[in-house]
Amino acid sequence: MLSARSALARSAVSAAGRIHGARVVPATSFLQQRKQAQQQQQRGLHLARPAGSGIAHAMLPKVRGIAPAVSARGVGRRNFSGAQVHGSTGAEATRLARTGPKVDVKKVLVVGSGGLSIGQAGEFDYSGSQAIKALKESQIETVLVNPNIATVQTSHELADHVYFAPVTPQYLAQIIEKERPDGIMLAFGGQTALNCGVQLNKMGVLDKFNVRVLGTPVRTLELSEDRDLFACALKDINIPVAHSTAVNSVADALKAAAEIKYPVIVRSAYALGGLGSGFAANEAELQVLASQSLSLCSQILVERSMRGWKEVEYEVVRDAHDNCNFDPLGIHTGDSIVIAPSQTLTDEEYHMLRTAAIKIVRHMGVVGECNVQYALNPDSPEYCVIEMNARLSRSSALASKATGYPLAFVAAKIGLGWTLPELQNAVTTTTTACFEPSLDYDVTKIPRWDLSKFNHVSRVIG
Repeated sequence: MLSARSALARSAVSAAGRIHGARVVPATSFLQQRKQAQQQQQRGLHLARPAGSGIAHAMLPKVRGIAPAVSARGVGRRNFSGAQVHGSTGAEATRLARTGPKVDVKKVLVVGSGGLSIGQAGEFDYSGSQAIKALKESQIETVLVNPNIATVQTSHELADHVYFAPVTPQYLAQIIEKERPDGIMLAFGGQTALNCGVQLNKMGVLDKFNVRVLGTPVRTLELSEDRDLFACALKDINIPVAHSTAVNSVADALKAAAEIKYPVIVRSAYALGGLGSGFAANEAELQVLASQSLSLCSQILVERSMRGWKEVEYEVVRDAHDNCNFDPLGIHTGDSIVIAPSQTLTDEEYHMLRTAAIKIVRHMGVVGECNVQYALNPDSPEYCVIEMNARLSRSSALASKATGYPLAFVAAKIGLGWTLPELQNAVTTTTTACFEPSLDYDVTKIPRWDLSKFNHVSRVIG
């Protein structure tokens, strides 16, 4: 059994057969009541919540060992609140945002944030929660996969069904086979969710069960994550990238470094937060670093070192009609002090990087939200693209908090077929989501490492 909450539910069942005062009903009875509720709702009738709904998850049928941990909280009384409405301007915006999706989907699988580890963390809990709210506002049945019980998105009032299962291709394939969703959202669970989506596509699971990827297509995800393919794609549109070579072995890494010249920086493909990355000033350092990086993934990128350059990143939202919204941020949000908006860019540098970011997302075919990272020479206009994340990232969560612009909510709506001109700007409430945030204040984020929790480990950073 995959559901961690089932064990919790069993421990909460009293001798009288009640869970927290709610009656536990057999699975067949629950499903029959739910079907009746749906039929009554379609006829415009109001039906009180079925007995045990939202509580009877411990008794639901199990297919191949999988049981949903949370079921619908009374289909007849769903509450699509207007508290988070993001439609076009004025009253029309509220009406539009509450209507159904523009793509033909009725049930969507959201790959959630997962446990607190490298590749999946709390910022994706925020993004996933916003995505689920956007789906529910559009009256779509939601299925969430997230093994972390201590998250907001697993709350019973959000997703209709929650699976406390590991976020792996194998488990997701089983859940897809059981739930048969019409669509899947991969951009709200971090690097882990993105990698799973790519693997599911390669396994043929998405095609087999006719599951549509909502938002950025899988091919774009693959292009953005494969360092070599990404560099080639940018060269096609004359966007500068650092001199680099993608390799699959330590020997090839040494050859590439000899051509590029030391010092070099090593980056891993399909990794989050700089995992497997670092600087190497000579062959000995590169050999150690390349060995460590290749143990984490099959491909690494050896590129020219740009130590001392400014690192700047931008958040870009694009819909399927080629409307873009641009949100400037500071430097990399993972392990650096971040200031938003950028403080030391000239107007020329700002517009140069802005134009490049929009050009990149259009060429790559991003539909939703993405993050573009640059290295900028402080002594000249020279710049190059470091990478692009075609998903919600830590930067996205910070940018949303800093500007008030709900990037994840808007990205989910775009995945459902909405366009930026049809969505309301949450900051002004009178303009559309096309209007870019403009700050008259500064936001600063300072990282904190609680090294007291890690005994007998090196405290050297880097």
